[in-house]
Amino acid sequence: MLIELKKVEKVYKVGAVEVPALRGIDLKIEANEYLAIMGPSGSGKSTLMNILGCLDTPTKGSYIFAGREVANLTDDELAQIRNRKIGFVFQTFNLLPRATALHNVELPLIYSGVPASERVRRAAEALESVGLGDRLNHRPNELSGGQRQRVALARALVNRPSIILADEPTGNLDSKTGAEIMELFKKLHQEGNTIVLVTHEEYIAQYSQRRLKLLDGRVQDDIHLEESR
Repeated sequence: MLIELKKVEKVYKVGAVEVPALRGIDLKIEANEYLAIMGPSGSGKSTLMNILGCLDTPTKGSYIFAGREVANLTDDELAQIRNRKIGFVFQTFNLLPRATALHNVELPLIYSGVPASERVRRAAEALESVGLGDRLNHRPNELSGGQRQRVALARALVNRPSIILADEPTGNLDSKTGAEIMELFKKLHQEGNTIVLVTHEEYIAQYSQRRLKLLDGRVQDDIHLEESR
């Protein structure tokens, strides 16, 4: 079991008011699953994604990642998990504007202390794997939106993570480019990667093999499908 959440609750305090975001979430994710988290605005999708990515902690309940209780980890251990075990892909790409594609992809390896020559090799391989082997020295403003998201995906892959977390990865892309990115996720899943993505688009969720639907911080449906699109 890669991930297990038991009765996870998350409550935010806004002044003297408590706002519940998650209300008793139970969830298990196996290695090589492809899960789409869906739900309307305010359903708890982003909060759940932040907890899965160790960017936030539950108010109550248990989160076990790769056999370890996250609540018992130090800040350094959490940072190591975020850098080495989890690959993040965001709607807004989050690339350094003045850095080349190669250097943007290298960043997680720098934080991991990987030697320079190996960093360059692995970053180039990751860009090649997403179809950007000829764009290593291009900066974000020299790339299309789809190409920028491919750079972000290469950066997520470069540390060979246990899981890829993608938050609305096609949200800033036109439908044709979005479909190309989703075909790339499909290929990565077929190669053995575990993928969890947040989306409010039904056609994006159709690429997954499992759909978790949230409503008001609770699991409304957990649908397992035999085949992805």
